[in-house]
Amino acid sequence: MMVLENLYPDRVFYYFEKLAAIPHGSGNTKEISDFLVQFAIEHQLIWRQDACNNVIMIKEASKGYEEAEPVILQGHMDMVCEKENDCEIDFQKDGLRLYTDEDFVKAKGTTLGGDDGIAVAYMLALLEAENLQHPRLEAIITVDEEIGMLGAKEMDLSELKGHIMLNIDSDEEGIFTTGCAGGMSVHASIPVRRCTVKGLEVSVVVTGLSGGHSGSEIDKEHANADILMGRVLQGLSDRISCGLLSLSGGQKDNAIPRECCAKLVVLKEDLSLLRAYVKELSAVLQKEYEVSDPAVEIVCEEGKSTETGVLDQDSMQKVISYLRTVPNGVLHMSQQMDGIVETSLNLGIMELREAEFITVTSIRSSVRSRKADVCERVTGLIRRLGGTCTIEGDYPAWEYRKDSPLQLQCAQVYEKLYKKKPVFTTIHAGLECGILSEKIPNLDCVSFGPDNYDIHTPKERLSIASVGRIWDFIVAFLQQAK
Repeated sequence: MMVLENLYPDRVFYYFEKLAAIPHGSGNTKEISDFLVQFAIEHQLIWRQDACNNVIMIKEASKGYEEAEPVILQGHMDMVCEKENDCEIDFQKDGLRLYTDEDFVKAKGTTLGGDDGIAVAYMLALLEAENLQHPRLEAIITVDEEIGMLGAKEMDLSELKGHIMLNIDSDEEGIFTTGCAGGMSVHASIPVRRCTVKGLEVSVVVTGLSGGHSGSEIDKEHANADILMGRVLQGLSDRISCGLLSLSGGQKDNAIPRECCAKLVVLKEDLSLLRAYVKELSAVLQKEYEVSDPAVEIVCEEGKSTETGVLDQDSMQKVISYLRTVPNGVLHMSQQMDGIVETSLNLGIMELREAEFITVTSIRSSVRSRKADVCERVTGLIRRLGGTCTIEGDYPAWEYRKDSPLQLQCAQVYEKLYKKKPVFTTIHAGLECGILSEKIPNLDCVSFGPDNYDIHTPKERLSIASVGRIWDFIVAFLQQAK
């Protein structure tokens, strides 16, 4: 049974729930891509699906709008898959469990996928509507935006006629984005060796953190669980004899890690010292993060006596050195726009394997040279520790356009509807507009969307009322495009 069927705008939420029922994490988009193709066939649209599963759907102009400038609608079909520890959903094969809570749509135990499923739902509702006045609509729906904008990079847009684009991938109503940072991911592998020891196995977990989007929320000072674990490990290794058995934290490079777990082997007589330090550091962290992460804590649990392979001392110090040295968080603020982050990075994934320590770090900057400089700092550290690295998902910044007619049009429509001026700004998160601007000469674009909170976390929630207002804005914009 549809749980969103009585919400306004009804067809937007109808399609949002349809999309949510289909697994569509990054790298797992074939099924949802085929769903979009079937929609296009059923509605007699011009369509194309490429080898990457990107989809283009085109609807010709309604009567009286044949001479109007075509409008490109753009968003991505993949979502970030994060869930609570006790959630049993398998993102590879299960849909989301949606429910409403006052003004919000949420998903039980998981991310909602409002980023960017709501854009796709808007597009399907627009393409379906028979009584809508509109110019030629060219819908671009990409794959794998969340892991480096891979789909946008591969798209062939030569058949498009439009040079005006509405990117529906922002998450604050009334805030129109006109530029964004570029980014890349650094994948590292540092070799480690193991030795066999006897002792007591102890699990140490940094938990209770808020997490969040590593671009739009990097300035909120949310703690990074992976970085905090480096502090834990250094403090313990300075106080007791311990061996590192396993280490893991974070699931996505573009999400700030909310939890990190380490398993150690310690001497039984050192257990009280371990517990005392964990308690002490927990109190310190709760004080340091009393505003941004008040629930932070370090939990330890005693296991069984064991004889197993842990990192030798040299390898353990490599891991600790990396976590204590690698830059993380905001590095530079914009000198051109007050309050906007210019350069940052996020250690999003780390895992200790049998013979290597792997990490994935997301780097963002609106200044190309600084993006390159931060990359050199991270890769230099990796190489000094004897590791190797690769760069993936390198995408350009979307530069602000001062002479944008589209911005003026959006402002006029929004102000007429809601009797207040919208805000135009740039953001630190990545958007596909930069890549697509390189493919479509003289592209004029803005990004906007309904209020969507705590994206990339299981607390994600989408405002129902805001979805309705953004629908009204899009419809009004298309009507005035004549």
